[in-house]
Amino acid sequence: MRRPTPRSAGLAVAAVGSIIGSLVVASASPALAHGDAGGRHDQTLTPRTHFVMAADGSSGSRADGAGIPNIDSVKKTIYSYYGDPGTGLANRTSSPYISEMRRITDGLRASLERTYAAAERKGTKPAIVLDADDTTLWTYDMEVADMKFVFDPTRQDYWVQNQLFPATPTMVDLVNEADAMGFTIFGLTGRGATQKDATIGNLKDVGYNAFTPDHYFTKWAGSTPPAYITCATAKCTTVEYKAGTRKHIEQDLGYDIVLNIGDQWSDLQGGHADRNVKLPNPTYYLPSPDLPGVTEPRLAPRTHFTMKPDGSSGLTEGGEGIPNIDSVKKTIATYYGDPGTGIADKASSPYITELAALEARNTRRLVSECRQGVRAGTKPAVVLDADDTTLWTYDMEVADMKFVFNPVRQDYWVQNKLFPATPGMPSLVKAVADSGCTVIGLTGRNTGQKAATIANLHEQGYPQFTDDLYFTKWRSSETPPAYMQGHCKAYPTCTTIEYKSTTRAHIEQDLGYDVVANLGDQYSDLIGGHADRAVKLPNPTYYLP
Repeated sequence: MRRPTPRSAGLAVAAVGSIIGSLVVASASPALAHGDAGGRHDQTLTPRTHFVMAADGSSGSRADGAGIPNIDSVKKTIYSYYGDPGTGLANRTSSPYISEMRRITDGLRASLERTYAAAERKGTKPAIVLDADDTTLWTYDMEVADMKFVFDPTRQDYWVQNQLFPATPTMVDLVNEADAMGFTIFGLTGRGATQKDATIGNLKDVGYNAFTPDHYFTKWAGSTPPAYITCATAKCTTVEYKAGTRKHIEQDLGYDIVLNIGDQWSDLQGGHADRNVKLPNPTYYLPSPDLPGVTEPRLAPRTHFTMKPDGSSGLTEGGEGIPNIDSVKKTIATYYGDPGTGIADKASSPYITELAALEARNTRRLVSECRQGVRAGTKPAVVLDADDTTLWTYDMEVADMKFVFNPVRQDYWVQNKLFPATPGMPSLVKAVADSGCTVIGLTGRNTGQKAATIANLHEQGYPQFTDDLYFTKWRSSETPPAYMQGHCKAYPTCTTIEYKSTTRAHIEQDLGYDVVANLGDQYSDLIGGHADRAVKLPNPTYYLP
């Protein structure tokens, strides 16, 4: 299914997950599915909520789209966690994130005096090392409102040079108290040397007293690192740079780093600190290999997650319990065979493998059911959604939109008929049509996109779709079909489920067809009954509830 444009009279604009296998739902019980969903019976038509995902994206190699946290649900979960109402701006005073930060810093503050007293007894010079972004300075508004989770180094430098970042919640008091106690405060950031002065100025502006140029380390200009940094190759990794700098602070400058604080695991790996503290940050992920021969299993991202599709888990899960959006993107890329260009592999991928198994299983069933319906004279029909059911939107969603939906760009792709066929689906549609089923289209695209959609389908090997049996959503300036009246709570605005389930009822009750199967990539394509069988195609790239 495709998310509608804002003019599409009330269809939701969010994005979904997937499930391996087919689900069967009786019209009398539209919420309950029975079928061969990977051997799991009595499934409900709802997205999965438990996930196992490696941070490096490798989990996408499984042919299991449902096992990938849906990216739109991840975004909504992050919004909830940061108290973002959908503007891309975090709540500055109250949110689950701020509450978690307060718990962390309160715990650290309680131990500072004991730590300093112990250092005095030992005669050492205690120091605390802190990263910049999302450790002392808060980048959420830049990452989300400005960049929309798509990093742009030009925009980042604008924010840095103009000193636009607020302080990370609760961190100013912690750092200033530590400074007043006598700890030496060091900054250690991945920002470049040309950003050093602006960074220190930003820190001072938001209330930090302790950061000074001689105790603030940034990445060096040029290709030659300082003499105290040793790297395995010409390009130093984050861990080599940060661990090497901490080693320099301890061994050359004579300090004991009693506490090292960062929001990335790569801020903490590599040793040379008595204690490491990870601050929560699901908004980006900066991995780096650990030092050669060093194994630190405790300094690694979580791999098991619980996430509801509506984003509400952001109210209850800690930051480490929210799937990191960069890891989700990498996992999706792996699943679609995307090498990082935003273009899916059109010949071989875990996604194509999963689809092939689903299609083979359902083709056999549907061919049999279509033939039975013809013999019984029931006018059997199969209803199919468009986007990511019959036409494949991955390249538009990722290469063009970068997971940020743009209705203007979507209409460009639609009107220019740029979508390839969803892998393997032309063969399934041909098989059911050859077996006597009428093929019917039902999409959230609007009436102004109908002709181009049917033309695109014909070009991609679907001659079975016809204008009279292809249903699109009306635009806000248009009157809904008569059969929709009385079936929408906020008529003439209708939800996706109201529109699609009522249209299927019209197909059966008014047009006289028996919908033996309803195929879609969104659960909202399937909920609401009026089909003997509901078949869910995998799609973790957007969610339309």
